[in-house]
Amino acid sequence: MEHLIGIPTGTYAIDASHSEVAFTIRHAGIAKVRGRFTEFSGAVVVADNPADSTANATIVASSVDTGNAQRDGHLQSSDFFSVETNPEWTFTSTGFAGAGEDFTLSGDLTVNGITKPVELEVEYNGAGADAYGNERIGFSASTEISRTDFDITWNAPLEAGGVLLGDKVKILIEVSAVKQA
Repeated sequence: MEHLIGIPTGTYAIDASHSEVAFTIRHAGIAKVRGRFTEFSGAVVVADNPADSTANATIVASSVDTGNAQRDGHLQSSDFFSVETNPEWTFTSTGFAGAGEDFTLSGDLTVNGITKPVELEVEYNGAGADAYGNERIGFSASTEISRTDFDITWNAPLEAGGVLLGDKVKILIEVSAVKQA
């Protein structure tokens, strides 16, 4: 393990009001649909010993927001997210590689009750005090997953050929986290 250079040590809680968990998926083979989750929480622990550093997050699956209530309802159904039986998704870090402002965070992502390893490409955006004196750190992260790996398989054929939804989902994360006392 390498050292998390320049990132102040401590335990930080994700500030959901200043953070975002978003996604993009190909639709009808010609466009991309974007969405986000409005309810999530998590923590980042930056330890003196880099091997002890961790990150975790929980996303409320029913908080999906694509700007279209009918589509959001379909995404919450058993065709996609099955929010009745799998209300939360989780990420738990397992390690990282790299140092400085850009690194790879490895972890286990659980969606629809299925856990798969993922790698997040992370950019450390800096640290500082906010207007209220709270110490904050910020990160941007992204990854791409296969939705079928998580048993999200619903699709519809297109008249011209192909299918309505792509398999690859790009996940984009912006985190502002506040140091805990």
